[in-house]
Amino acid sequence: MKQQICILGSTGSIGTQALEVIKQHSDRYEAYALTANNNWQLLAEQARQFQPAAVVIANECFYAPLVEALADYSDIKVYAGATALTQIVEAQPIDMVLTAMVGFSGLKPTIHAIKARKKICLANKETLVVAGELICNLAREYQVPILPVDSEHSAIFQSLVGEGDNAIEKLLLTCSGGPFRLLNHEQLQNVNASDALKHPTWDMGAKITIDSASLMNKGFEVIEAKWLFGIPADKIEVLIHPQSIIHSAVQFIDGGIKAQLGVPDMRLPIQYAFSFPDRLTLQGERLDLFKQPLEFFKPDTEKFRCLAMAYEAIDKGGNMPCILNAANEVVNEGFRNNQCSFLAMAAIIEATMKHVAFDKNPDLDVYLQTDAEARRIASDLMAKQIYN
Repeated sequence: MKQQICILGSTGSIGTQALEVIKQHSDRYEAYALTANNNWQLLAEQARQFQPAAVVIANECFYAPLVEALADYSDIKVYAGATALTQIVEAQPIDMVLTAMVGFSGLKPTIHAIKARKKICLANKETLVVAGELICNLAREYQVPILPVDSEHSAIFQSLVGEGDNAIEKLLLTCSGGPFRLLNHEQLQNVNASDALKHPTWDMGAKITIDSASLMNKGFEVIEAKWLFGIPADKIEVLIHPQSIIHSAVQFIDGGIKAQLGVPDMRLPIQYAFSFPDRLTLQGERLDLFKQPLEFFKPDTEKFRCLAMAYEAIDKGGNMPCILNAANEVVNEGFRNNQCSFLAMAAIIEATMKHVAFDKNPDLDVYLQTDAEARRIASDLMAKQIYN
């Protein structure tokens, strides 16, 4: 029987590459449901090619054109809205859910998928950033596996396979450093979104690429790694690795280090999450170590405050990572729309973390309230242009 997959965010970078994996292994996998936020044209194109049982467009404004575009495909059910996103993951035939939505919006559908006992292939890091304790508790309660899709967390996961209960000394989380790692503070004052979107090694969506430039993405991954692997943040070390060849590593208590290496290709971690514990053939470029230097540098947390704030947020705990994420989503979009400068992003996030009510033991309602409050405060601060 083919494994039935629901892709939350099928039109994004991860979603499109996941469909390539499904196409390459059509004897094993089938797209049961595809979803998108706004890109109904590409969603319709994907639906015509992969013939899923259902598609969901989150933005209800695009329901009518999507229905019209799929009028000749009566077997494909078309739904719209946030509620439909949370309901589709519960469909009985689905075996696994790839959460490839960007941002806070991925939280509720992931919770519903866990409660429906679907295997989770997690590409939406914000789910664990915002509500890591809640998600991990639910996964244990419903006995649902969460398999990482981020290249760094997949690398750690692959390095841990076969290690059983062997004690970990620290996790080594690598990152390219983004396009601005060699710029000084004065130069960073003048960079714009088009500069930030020129990532040196990875082809990603706009939001994640900006987060990579500010190192907030790496900060989120530290928080995600804490929850995925049960390792305190002070045992998670970030290394700037410009070549993006070592995707991350694990250092054990005997000093031995295991790492996963490969070319920058997200299809590998996506496929590994789908097929674990099996490894399947993957067509594509192979790593040639004779052509690749391997360099490592310490990140500059004075210049890139976002990484330091992520460590501060996880140390504080409670709803503080939720505040961090919400404020970041606001300023990330603001920077892309020329509403705030690159350096102002960190300043606004820091100020928001000081202003939003802190809750040490949040539940889902508190997370939702916190997210709304943090977005409002960050938006107000950005509009006042205090930090530009």
